[in-house]
Amino acid sequence: MPVADDKLFGTYLRDRRAKLDPTAFGFPSTRRRTPGLRREEVAQRANLSATWYTWLEQGRGGAPSADVLDRIARALMLTEVEREHIFLLALGRPPEVRYQAAEGISPRLQRVLDALVFSPAYVKNSTWDVVAWNRAAAAVLGDYEALVPEQRNILRLIFCDPRVRAANPNWKSVARFAVAAFRADAARAGATTRVKALVDELCRLSPEFEAIWRENDVRSSYSDVAKQLRHPLAGLITLEYSTFAIGGRPDLDLVIYNPATPEDADRIRSLIGSGPKASR
Repeated sequence: MPVADDKLFGTYLRDRRAKLDPTAFGFPSTRRRTPGLRREEVAQRANLSATWYTWLEQGRGGAPSADVLDRIARALMLTEVEREHIFLLALGRPPEVRYQAAEGISPRLQRVLDALVFSPAYVKNSTWDVVAWNRAAAAVLGDYEALVPEQRNILRLIFCDPRVRAANPNWKSVARFAVAAFRADAARAGATTRVKALVDELCRLSPEFEAIWRENDVRSSYSDVAKQLRHPLAGLITLEYSTFAIGGRPDLDLVIYNPATPEDADRIRSLIGSGPKASR
């Protein structure tokens, strides 16, 4: 666990303050001996005592609360990375997770998906909505483009789509693993409130989901496991399943299914030419 450092915290606050344009916040830019906002202006924006804020910058204000750090972060217009940094400096720990809905993916990440020509791959958010996929995923796992966005949820597909159920020879173990991993992912992302409506709906629609959900199991979704799919055209395909975090996007995971054998790769190749296209 990192150790809090009052002096580095104060130095960082001064540096961030000096980089802000007073006029962007409605403060006059004249008669300033140094660039950036004044201490009392930051204190005003953060609803803090100017004296205490001055002490914080001087490294003698004591440990501020998480609420105070959030107000300072907003006052200084800090990014999420910068906000985490001041928590580490001031308290020796990162801030509590707060859920943010995914905003889609970058063209660069879509190119990464598309480069995996014979490996079905998709990007899911922390509430398990599929937000992007490649051509192989559309051909092997399902045509996400044909679904409205709210139906591109992995749990919805597992428990409510008979085609997905039929494609999984070990459906019960897949379903149990998915629910336990989903619960862990939602809690880690601070999205337990966000997913309540989805959970309530699935409990109404699927007694099997409700029974598994009530078990309160949690599992990591980052384990390397094998998965078998029964494709209506290509037959049984064995895939090696891996999940990867995406740097700079804690709300997203990259899921890749690699063919387990050369024969499985050949089956996927046979589907690519006539399969549906990737997300754009």
